[in-house]
Amino acid sequence: MLRLGTISAALLTAGTLGAQTPANDPSARLREVLPADVAQKVLATIADARAHELPARALEQRALKFAAKGVEPNLIAKSIDQQEDRMEKAKSAINSARTRKAADDEIEAGAEAIRQGVDGAAVSELAKSAPSGRSLAVPLFVIGSLVDRGLPSDDALARVLEKLQARASDRELEDVSEGLGPSNGNRPATAGRPEANPGKALGHVKTGGGPPPGVPANGGKSAKPTTNPGKGNKK
Repeated sequence: MLRLGTISAALLTAGTLGAQTPANDPSARLREVLPADVAQKVLATIADARAHELPARALEQRALKFAAKGVEPNLIAKSIDQQEDRMEKAKSAINSARTRKAADDEIEAGAEAIRQGVDGAAVSELAKSAPSGRSLAVPLFVIGSLVDRGLPSDDALARVLEKLQARASDRELEDVSEGLGPSNGNRPATAGRPEANPGKALGHVKTGGGPPPGVPANGGKSAKPTTNPGKGNKK
């Protein structure tokens, strides 16, 4: 009887967990909110990101956010594919410039900076020149935000590096970006934002980077990194 009771309890627990898992599983949710063919493409991209040790969960949340805002499914798939590519570039740029591997929040921030027009060379230079042990998540966000506001990439990098060498806090770095005011659309012609206009307007997604280009941001401000890499960082 004791053995049967133990088995029954185990089966009951497994059944409960099985019932709970789909509701909390982003993959299951993506299959619910996207057409089957698009969900398959998105999930394949996410699986590839996970295999390459990229922050795959950020891509899952990005796709779910876009779906909730009514973005066309095919554009969601395209956006996820391009964001994975930017993540790979950001990771490579950081890892080639220092011995410590890029953290997930640094990869996300780097991908967003690249989306906003920052090139890989600037990301590498930041990783090379930043004080040892300093997270690059907020600095990368600020560089991307400055470029998004019309500042040339080299100038944005110089401003952030100057602050880093002065041991500025993350909050002080954010002030550099906010001091320029909201984005005015004066991006350089070579900003290199490859995504197509997704059509329906969104607010910035706070996980896995901002919305595809052409979508107005919430109040003109870019999304900050999804994790708290340092003092004063806010979502």
